[in-house]
Amino acid sequence: MSMETPARSFAPFDDDEAVRAVIGGFLTRTLPAAAWSHQAHLAVGLWHVETAGEQAAGDLLAERIRRYNEAVGTPNNDMRGYHDTVTRYYAWAAARYLETVAPLPLAARTNGFVESPFGAKQGIFHFWSRDVLFSAAARRAYLPPDLRPLDAAELGAAMAALT
Repeated sequence: MSMETPARSFAPFDDDEAVRAVIGGFLTRTLPAAAWSHQAHLAVGLWHVETAGEQAAGDLLAERIRRYNEAVGTPNNDMRGYHDTVTRYYAWAAARYLETVAPLPLAARTNGFVESPFGAKQGIFHFWSRDVLFSAAARRAYLPPDLRPLDAAELGAAMAALT
């Protein structure tokens, strides 16, 4: 996932089956690389957090994203492919999002996460500088935020100020 891509809106998932298709394609490594969007990352990450818990989800995603990338021909190196800090940030964000919402159908939960401050691409930059986040070290292993500690309420306020 390139964090340098311009902001892009995504069509909401139409139904639970559409979300399950993305998750299933990821797990079986048959999801086309072109479909591995920010929205797809968030759907897969949210599902992992819901089913395995935040910590285990981070570990599972690390392994599964690397394997998925290999299957679709994306190298996992210092410039592309799996990024540990980004993955673990979004697992944290998914867990915080789930703490704020009532039980909803899968598509509604996923669409809500994508549209929330927790799913916003720019949210990560409230906590990490671009220099640190785009470093090879942050890609290889989780680096703690260098701008401010992770705080869900602060993220929501920061993202609201941008709109």
